[in-house]
Amino acid sequence: MIQLLDNPIWNSLNSVDAKLNEGTKQVAIFSPEISPFVGLKDWDIQSQENLFNFLPAERTVSTLIATPFNLSDKWDLIFSLGLFQMVCKDPKPFTGTIASIEPLSDKHIPSMIELTALTKPGPFTQRTIDFGNYVGIFKNEHLIAMAGERLHLSHFTEISAVCTHPSYVGNGYAAFLIDHLSRDIKSKGKSAFLHVRQDNQRAINLYNGLGFEIRSEMYFAVIKPKK
Repeated sequence: MIQLLDNPIWNSLNSVDAKLNEGTKQVAIFSPEISPFVGLKDWDIQSQENLFNFLPAERTVSTLIATPFNLSDKWDLIFSLGLFQMVCKDPKPFTGTIASIEPLSDKHIPSMIELTALTKPGPFTQRTIDFGNYVGIFKNEHLIAMAGERLHLSHFTEISAVCTHPSYVGNGYAAFLIDHLSRDIKSKGKSAFLHVRQDNQRAINLYNGLGFEIRSEMYFAVIKPKK
């Protein structure tokens, strides 16, 4: 079952997140208003051809998979990055900052867009909130920290969009939100997972302290069909 995390986009959109799949039997894809992610069962030449034929020419997409693949000559590689995938089976006892957490809803979207644009935790657009279960911390009615769920699989739920306003970094809010979400995920019989840049040792240490362990290297790429 853990091997499902090797290809999390494809597997989520063909299971728990199937209601968000706007693709075909060969291409799993979110609405661009939710996420730029696209998944294929395999990234061989034929599968890439299926994706090329499906996508509008101007649409840029992102993928996340355990095994790097060779792009065919029909694609431009815009950006690529090595990540670690980390999984938390048992959250460690939390002894850090305690703050008031509020659920986030559609009325908070402008504040969420503003915060993620400032902190750049990853792709976040107008309907990313549709993934569900976003929570935040407010100070003087301003959203200063947030985190939420993204990909959902049968036994795993991804934590994503973890960010803190620069004026409040160092107060432990991110750790508190991750701990809150990972415990909530465990209470539902699942394990939390997340992704982190391989060179972000500070974040890796933070996640280790919360019970997350590195499971796999992951390949993240942003690609676009050639004109």
